[in-house]
Amino acid sequence: MLIIKRHHTNPYFNLAAEEYFLKETEEDIFMLWRNEPSIIVGKHQNTLSEINLDYVKENNIRVVRRLTGGGAVFHDLGNLNFTFIQSNKDHTLNDFRKYTEPILDVLQQLGIDARFEGRNDLTIDGKKFSGNAEMVWKNRVLHHGTLLFSATMTDLSQALKVNEAKFQDKAVKSVRSRVTNISGHLQQPMNVLQFSELIEKHIVTMYPAALFYELTQKDEQIIKEMVLTKYGTWDWNFGNSPDYNFRKVMRTENSGTIEFCMDVQNGMIMQTRIFGDYFSHSDPKEIEAVLTDIPHQEIAIRNAVAPFEISSYFSKLTVDELVKGLF
Repeated sequence: MLIIKRHHTNPYFNLAAEEYFLKETEEDIFMLWRNEPSIIVGKHQNTLSEINLDYVKENNIRVVRRLTGGGAVFHDLGNLNFTFIQSNKDHTLNDFRKYTEPILDVLQQLGIDARFEGRNDLTIDGKKFSGNAEMVWKNRVLHHGTLLFSATMTDLSQALKVNEAKFQDKAVKSVRSRVTNISGHLQQPMNVLQFSELIEKHIVTMYPAALFYELTQKDEQIIKEMVLTKYGTWDWNFGNSPDYNFRKVMRTENSGTIEFCMDVQNGMIMQTRIFGDYFSHSDPKEIEAVLTDIPHQEIAIRNAVAPFEISSYFSKLTVDELVKGLF
């Protein structure tokens, strides 16, 4: 067992590192790591339908897709994440109890009655503090989980607060749960790094032959390349979403009611229809036409409509209002 020391808090790097160690190594691995404020969406989810896009943009919260299934989760520096990667030809998927047991052991030692409940959750007093997910690649399993220790609950609830009426798709939806921070249940105060050290020490007792490992320059270089080509890209984090239909009704003081309807496939807008009680001097079908065969992405939409005087098509509407209506 290698216990890999992770100091990066960039979520793109941390998610890329998981894939790197899963696919490019043979050793069993354990990692503890933290992310700067970010939303980590499940492999099969429609990213835009899981996040509060305005809040995410205003607060510079990064959005990253992971390799495993399950629902979207919020990370910040008060959230500790753990990863097991092990080789096991006989492994069966969803062996969540095996990999969460060390976490429960540590919490029991701290006098906290933490339990495994439902499909993949850890709870205290019926409130969730950990969600877990797994995947198998060849003969190796990757299991990772979140541990809410001292996360900012306001950010968590706002960042994942979405209007489900906007989207109709077949993507996997996140299940919102009542959540709690571990720190609120401690008999003696400690910070997230001290808690991390306790878990690390417990893993060493479970695997006495474990060795500590620091990322090499080669490791860093390969992982950063994976960020550039995959984990930091719009194609992976947004464009890789399942197909969906988007509908949003926007009411403006000066332009009246405008309804946007889009058919999106592989992240690309296939068709846009715009309805409403607005007034126009020019034919809005020209705007519908340029909002076709482009990514459902803000910069792509802004570039597409840049040559047009938007207020001529939708009376007194600004470009910023138009873009907001399309997300």
